[in-house]
Amino acid sequence: MKNKRRDFLKTACAPIAFSMFGISLIEACSKEEYGGTTNDNTANNDDDNSSSDMVTVDLTNSKFSGLSSVGGWMNYTEQNMLLLRISNSQIRAFSNVCPHQGTQNRWSYNNSKFTCAQHNNSYDDNCSGGLSCYTTSINGDTLTITR
Repeated sequence: MKNKRRDFLKTACAPIAFSMFGISLIEACSKEEYGGTTNDNTANNDDDNSSSDMVTVDLTNSKFSGLSSVGGWMNYTEQNMLLLRISNSQIRAFSNVCPHQGTQNRWSYNNSKFTCAQHNNSYDDNCSGGLSCYTTSINGDTLTITR
């Protein structure tokens, strides 16, 4: 039911929706997890420490092995992030939510672009717009992401 409501809200004209449903519409639009499809580049949240503003990841954990080489990436579904190894000393973190229609977990990566499989929209990996980009730092084997 929530997904049908969310789909309706994505396509409905905002003023009409607010005039029809009022404040209850805002309360119904929570950020609960979308039950979308995952790809093979996912990880679990077992070995990272996280809060709403900061996430730390142990890069030695085998779940993050996709980030061991430059160009490696993963869909970190538990934190709604896409992680991309840019260099030996830098990993970028992006929102896992497509800005076009809010689709999650339907990503591919090629030629410096993330592509959403829902509508084939592509977003550059340079933090210059499109996908939200988070601040990251690596200290030894620990990746810290600040939202």
